[in-house]
Amino acid sequence: MSVTRESMHGQWSTRWAFILAATGSAVGLGNIWKFPYITGENGGGAFVVVYLICIAVIGIPIMMAEVMIGRRGRRSPINTMRALAKEGRHHPNWQWLGWAGVVAGFLILSYYSVIAGWAMAYVFRAGSSAFVGATADGIGTIFSDLISDPERLLAWHTIFMVITMAVVSRGVAKGLEKAVRYLMPALLVLLLLLLGYSMNSGAFAEGVAFMFAPNFSALSWNGVLIAMGHAFFTLSLGMGAIMVYGSYLPSDASIAKTSVIIALADTGVALIAGLAIFPIVFANGLPTGSGPGLIFQTLPLAFGHMPGGTFFGTLFFVLLVFAAWTSAISLIEPAVTWLVETLHMDRIKASVLTGFMAWFIGIGTVFSFNIWANNKVFGMTFFDFLDYLTANIMLPLGGLIIAVFAGWVMVRGTVKDELQIRNPRLFQTWYVLVRYVTPFAVVLVFIFKLRGDI
Repeated sequence: MSVTRESMHGQWSTRWAFILAATGSAVGLGNIWKFPYITGENGGGAFVVVYLICIAVIGIPIMMAEVMIGRRGRRSPINTMRALAKEGRHHPNWQWLGWAGVVAGFLILSYYSVIAGWAMAYVFRAGSSAFVGATADGIGTIFSDLISDPERLLAWHTIFMVITMAVVSRGVAKGLEKAVRYLMPALLVLLLLLLGYSMNSGAFAEGVAFMFAPNFSALSWNGVLIAMGHAFFTLSLGMGAIMVYGSYLPSDASIAKTSVIIALADTGVALIAGLAIFPIVFANGLPTGSGPGLIFQTLPLAFGHMPGGTFFGTLFFVLLVFAAWTSAISLIEPAVTWLVETLHMDRIKASVLTGFMAWFIGIGTVFSFNIWANNKVFGMTFFDFLDYLTANIMLPLGGLIIAVFAGWVMVRGTVKDELQIRNPRLFQTWYVLVRYVTPFAVVLVFIFKLRGDI
């Protein structure tokens, strides 16, 4: 049964506007900051293989389901789940899936903004030649001085949150769409420039081998969980962002094609980022398993000793800020739309309120690196706890419930009507994946996790 709804927030002008926006949501710190360091920590090629399988078997089917649910409901994730549950004569408690996604995105933004603030600070450090000729100890001092200073971290965190809210407050056409039309092409150009430099670093073949020659003995079951969690994190799944962006998608746009394009673009950016970063790491004899400091400690050392390092270092951190910005505006959008729809706030007030709340929670992450460094939550700092809770638990669980809702709760005819997949075999393949394979994979990994095997 065809249902025609319109979003009160407007819609993307074209399918490609949605692709740019959703790719901007997906492409962020997860691709350029997180993917290289977790690849380095988990053995390289084997981790990449498992990650790609997770994208194909779990990521794309759930992305299609989330976009489909969003477009069907045309509201914020919370109100969409309530409306679709009512449409299918199911219990209204399904709205809690929307709430879980909004909260997950909100928590991610709270610490995401702090890390993005590091990148903003490093743009100026790289541009002022602070890394030129610096030793490893000198680079380490620059990083430790930054994160140990709560006032400086708070200032950068505040600036990033303000520029994010400035875009979100302008709405779909004037804010979100206008921003990604410029930021996404600029991001791609900057990344390709850095890749071009990396190809001439003298260690490109070594970087390629590290990323694409799998050694499964170097991959633990915990690495498998991290790969699955990152597939959700990098595609912005389970946090309401893709659902609310889907609610702005024109009715005649193909959900299947756009989802595949977005997943391929996001994965391509992550792989290009790895190919741009690891050859530089190998060329300078630096460790691959440097953890979160790979971008902020390891690479600045390389930039400080390479020809044109000031230019390419500045370029890299500008790229990192752009990537963070396009993702941040999608993380807060679900909460803003709910406030506008339910409490009838104007968009500017809703943006200011949500931005302030995320900023306030982000203070906990700021303090995690200095005055609260010894305060632990389940053995983790506040930042580590939020990162683990969202990426490894909330997002996969959210994705699992989205798959269950799309595959088992929604009427098959409604799903088929909204997806508009003309090839019966392709629809059946997606339906089997979202009903059986994807939920089984997520549950299996969680069972191993609970048993302590990963």
